[in-house]
Amino acid sequence: MTPGLGINPPDTLSSMRIAVRLFAGLREQAGTRERILDLPTDAKVADVWPALELGEEPAGLLIAVNRAYADREAPLEEGDEVALIPPVSGGGPFLISPEPLSTEAAVAEVASVEAGAIVTFIGTTRAHARGREVVRLEYEAYEEMAVEEMGRLADVLHTQYDLIGIAIHHRTGIVEPGELSVVIAISSAHRADALAACKDAIDTLKQTVPLWKKEIYAGGEEWISQGS
Repeated sequence: MTPGLGINPPDTLSSMRIAVRLFAGLREQAGTRERILDLPTDAKVADVWPALELGEEPAGLLIAVNRAYADREAPLEEGDEVALIPPVSGGGPFLISPEPLSTEAAVAEVASVEAGAIVTFIGTTRAHARGREVVRLEYEAYEEMAVEEMGRLADVLHTQYDLIGIAIHHRTGIVEPGELSVVIAISSAHRADALAACKDAIDTLKQTVPLWKKEIYAGGEEWISQGS
């Protein structure tokens, strides 16, 4: 007991403190972007969700520790940053930005005199989705990890195809109908590699990079699940 205070100090020998970051619908559910948890020193990744006391664990939840996806049985350590990642929708070649995107800027990242082809994918906000009028989209990202995952995706594509350059730019924040939400540019000596890699890039991006999309409709709103 601490003299004069009448309270017991935390038992630092039997507990550790970690930071938990929450995104998209989980952030709204918890009412905060971050929580600090004191867990037993033998705690594992699987112990984080129950400790938050937010009810039943959502299907498809992924957990990252220090910006890398982690197995549920992995041990935690003092000072770890844990990110709870709902199913994802979804400067430099890998960019997360609240500012409007530029197709020209992405193309410039991959341009080369050795390139015989530059293929681009441009994702835009459409005015109608799922039978409803879309007022706007709101994108949220675990920015540091999203950029790292984009880099890992590019590394994989380079091993699968004969490519020269890859650029992936994605918006965050409010994106109005008609505005660009994502731009991918890929260059290669021959068009077949760039075309195939560009398709794989957008398909994989929606599954693995921690980005979330809320669709705001006339009269409602909805967080959209991964792959959408």
